[in-house]
Amino acid sequence: MDPSSLLQAALLGAVEGLTEFIPVSSTGHLILLVDLLGFRGPPGKVFEVVIQMGAILAVCWAYRRRLTKAALGMFRGGDDFVFVRNILLAVLPAMVLGALFYDIIKGVLFSPWVVSASLILGGMAILLIERRLHRPRVVGVESMSARTAVAVGFFQAVAMIPGVSRSGATIMGALLLGVERRTATEFSFFLAIPTMLAASVFDLYQNLDRLTPDGLGLIGVGFAVAFLTALLVVRTVIGFISRHGFTPFAWYRIALGSVMLVLLSLR
Repeated sequence: MDPSSLLQAALLGAVEGLTEFIPVSSTGHLILLVDLLGFRGPPGKVFEVVIQMGAILAVCWAYRRRLTKAALGMFRGGDDFVFVRNILLAVLPAMVLGALFYDIIKGVLFSPWVVSASLILGGMAILLIERRLHRPRVVGVESMSARTAVAVGFFQAVAMIPGVSRSGATIMGALLLGVERRTATEFSFFLAIPTMLAASVFDLYQNLDRLTPDGLGLIGVGFAVAFLTALLVVRTVIGFISRHGFTPFAWYRIALGSVMLVLLSLR
């Protein structure tokens, strides 16, 4: 591995860790940055998908007590059972649709043009949703009904379009369904764990015969940096959102998408 590729992998890992848990699309940022840098990572876009597990591991560490409690108590019923049930129900739509449309998503939608347009449209959607929010009816993941959890899962599935943002689609969808802001954000964190684990395992399986030691090394660097960066970010996201809402992210998305469309049209 040449030093420039390692530095690029580390930079991409840092960007992943910074953007995974805010509604600006980490995958979209990775696709745009890979295109700008001319990064030559492992084939099949597996690098962009798998390094996201580094950021997800940071969530597992930050919420280790709550996750451990839920795992140990899920078979006893009560709140722990509802917590795990809601996460599993919400992950189903993305898993099923992702498996069905894997080739289309990777072959057609992983494009800087698609990402740029999705960033702009998603930013506009966030602005509209923020202005139309009513008093929330659901506070706490354990208070969500099974129907609400599945509905949030379908919103997450929309984020298979790069640039939409998995966390953004999940959080905005939950807010529309009457879920309180902090609960919606935390549910997005928890939902990322099985979703990205399944996506990473599936991607590695699909591209296993094309991975080289150098490619695995680049994935390892990106994974490690994403984990360390996300550890610093995940604890501050909820506090920032509680104070400022999602409007700053919406304007950032619109600005970035617009700049990228201009740059792409000038090529």
